[in-house]
Amino acid sequence: MTAARALKPRPHLTAPVEDYLKAIYDLERSGEPAETNAIAMRLGIAPASVSGMVRRLARQRLITHEKYHGASLTPAGRRAALMTLRRHRVIEAYLTKALGYSWDRVHDEAERLEHAASDELIDRMAKSIGKPATDPHGAPIPSREGTLRERAVVPLASLPEGALARVERVSDESPARLRYLAELGIVPGAPVKVVERAPFAGPITIKVGSTGKSIGAELASQILVIPRRS
Repeated sequence: MTAARALKPRPHLTAPVEDYLKAIYDLERSGEPAETNAIAMRLGIAPASVSGMVRRLARQRLITHEKYHGASLTPAGRRAALMTLRRHRVIEAYLTKALGYSWDRVHDEAERLEHAASDELIDRMAKSIGKPATDPHGAPIPSREGTLRERAVVPLASLPEGALARVERVSDESPARLRYLAELGIVPGAPVKVVERAPFAGPITIKVGSTGKSIGAELASQILVIPRRS
């Protein structure tokens, strides 16, 4: 690495601060206001514990906060959140590609390691596995400069009967759900077709490749796809 390409060392942020920034980023991305209760639910903590940290993050100019409107990441806060996501997703990719972990086991490992790994280590991990663009679950990996370009995706549950799509991404937070999706062949890159939708949020019949499957509407909402033309 040349001196010209070397990145500035990231500012030291504690693991709780990085977790808060990542939670606020996820809420903003989903379109949900990053209010105290929403942040608490994401982190699995009591709402009373959130207020003090929100004030601290605002003092550090990592977020802005308006009463009744919730928190918003500043450019510095967004970059810090994306760098944490980069470490998390590169670690997941490395565990699966280099060490043979199954995709349902890597999330918790990455959660533990993402705060300790240096940027240099993450860069070396990424290089050793071919600098992947996504993690094992299809989530895009932010650049080493802390930027991210996401492709336009929609939930499988939103597609009408007859629609064709390609699986782009699935949620990585439930190991049991990931194992089930793997059994069904619903993995990033898989072609799917919506065959039938039962009324009143009933099951959705799909074809994964040439095989018919029936899944619930709630599960289908966790599968993000890119629609395609026939």
